[in-house]
Amino acid sequence: MIKYLAIGTCLIFPQLMNGQHSVARQWNEVLLEAIRHDYARPTVHARNLFHTSIALYDAWAAFDDEAKPFFLGNTIGGFECQFEGIVKPQDIKSAREEAMSYAAYRLINHRFKSSPGKKLVRDLSKKLMDDLGYKIALTSTNYKKRSPAALGNYIAKSLIEFGLNDGSNEAKDYKARYYQTGNPMLVPDKRGNPDLEDPNRWQTLGLELLIDQSGNEILTEAPEFIGPEWGNVVPFSLTDRDATIFNRAGNDYRVYHDPGPPPYIDPENGGGLTPEYQWGFELVAIWASHLDPLDSVMWDISPASIGNIAEFPKSLEDYHNFYNFIEGGDRSKGWDINPYTNKPYEPQIVPRADYARVLAEFWADGPDSETPPGHWFTILNYVSDHPKLEKRLGGKGEILSDLEWDVKSYFTLGGAMHDAAISAWSIKGWYDYIRPISAIRYMASQGQSTSPDLPNYSPAGLPLIEGYIEQITERTGLGQNPKNIGKIKLKTWRGPDFILHPETDVAGVGWILADDWWPYQRPTFVTPPFAGYVSGHSTYSRAAAEVMTLFTGDEFFPGGMGEFHAKKNEFLIFENGPSVDVTLQWATYRDASDQTSLSRIWGGIHPPADDIPGRIIGEKIGIDAYNFALSFFGFEK
Repeated sequence: MIKYLAIGTCLIFPQLMNGQHSVARQWNEVLLEAIRHDYARPTVHARNLFHTSIALYDAWAAFDDEAKPFFLGNTIGGFECQFEGIVKPQDIKSAREEAMSYAAYRLINHRFKSSPGKKLVRDLSKKLMDDLGYKIALTSTNYKKRSPAALGNYIAKSLIEFGLNDGSNEAKDYKARYYQTGNPMLVPDKRGNPDLEDPNRWQTLGLELLIDQSGNEILTEAPEFIGPEWGNVVPFSLTDRDATIFNRAGNDYRVYHDPGPPPYIDPENGGGLTPEYQWGFELVAIWASHLDPLDSVMWDISPASIGNIAEFPKSLEDYHNFYNFIEGGDRSKGWDINPYTNKPYEPQIVPRADYARVLAEFWADGPDSETPPGHWFTILNYVSDHPKLEKRLGGKGEILSDLEWDVKSYFTLGGAMHDAAISAWSIKGWYDYIRPISAIRYMASQGQSTSPDLPNYSPAGLPLIEGYIEQITERTGLGQNPKNIGKIKLKTWRGPDFILHPETDVAGVGWILADDWWPYQRPTFVTPPFAGYVSGHSTYSRAAAEVMTLFTGDEFFPGGMGEFHAKKNEFLIFENGPSVDVTLQWATYRDASDQTSLSRIWGGIHPPADDIPGRIIGEKIGIDAYNFALSFFGFEK
């Protein structure tokens, strides 16, 4: 089951062939389906989405008097794509659709030729070509003979050549050339984190069975860091002014929108930003205590109570006021009135645990995932299909055809997602920051940092918080084992050991040894195989929200509400649930983005230090990508 189909987009493939959508949309759906059946590599698929969007846009723009191509006739990242123009045919619409189809078909089949879903990709793309009446045997690239198909083939051929020289290392399956991990691997099935050498750096995970977020089994003892040198990839609107060059072990790391270092822990004396490091990772453990639907805590999760964040914290100290450390959530104000209906948003009261769990799984992009950048393309398609949307660029001017709207919106969003990947992963690769499962288990192994007068004291230990983080002092509960006396226990989500049958079992919340802490994820996945700082979800989502806001000319979803319905006891995959029907609701695109960011904390994937910089960087990227895209459409910003 592809659970994201329910968001309202027409994503089930047979519907792609019925002619209800533009050719660009149909090829975008093929691409999204290809991503869902490939390995879960957010950076790679942000690039695939962008390059395919270039192919579609340039094939469209080549026949336009005002718009100018991005790739054809230009030099991008040192690669020159020669183009002498094409004689316009009488039927421009048909020529465009033909050129776009050949370009998308060739590029998609090239990019997914080694995918675990390659047969599906071949079948889907061929079926679409057949339904559109195009012959895949036509392979000429000589567009000078006035052949739209040849133009499409030429665009794809040029993009393929460019992609082999754009810094992604596509020819070697996108592997890192020089990055080296700073820690031995962590085996989550074993207690603690005994081999960690540097508590400020990322470590890979060793799993007996690793299944990525797209549901593919990975045959490796420990997955490598995905994309640590992605700052080397040729971007869209990012410029040298946005970049800082760092060097480690004689190798350069290009970092875009450098936010500076995250909070580091000083194991020797607890100096520097040790308290902020401890606070952030403790918050992750405490928020995991919210994942019990039996705790009777009820929340209004409608836009009346959630959303409408005016500004982000500007310092680590201000994070303490932005996030609710004990109860969860942020400083949302909510919205008084739906601006489309002029009525208040109707409250939706549900268990906090169901809200948090649905959030964590919906935005995690679990099995059959299109990864975070692709997820925002499904949201764009959902918005584009909305009957209340007027397809005016920036909310102004004439209404665009479906084809022009799709081509330009995909190009803009694709560029933003590509730049978000480059910036976020350039930061991840350079700062190489630790994930919660590693940090929490490490601090637990050090002891408690609250008082030197208590047993098992260490400046690098976990601060004690009554009711959530305590020291085992009595021979009851976990203390029945004498070896546990003096150790740290957490009241938190109990983990996958308490889930034998995910379709019926719920792990619940209870006291566990902090050495055994797990994020709210599947035991075959645990944590994405790359560093935490900064959050890719936060960066992608905020960039997308800015693009959606600017492109539609409205910060609100059409009708003032975007929704996703999670059905009782059917939606969750990690465990059974939710216990009631839950409808995620967003008044604005930014609200959806902010919800994405919180989902990664409840999911045990990121502390606040990863989140806020990603949101801030994503905002810059989205605005810059939109303004840069306008320059190709024949508009000034």
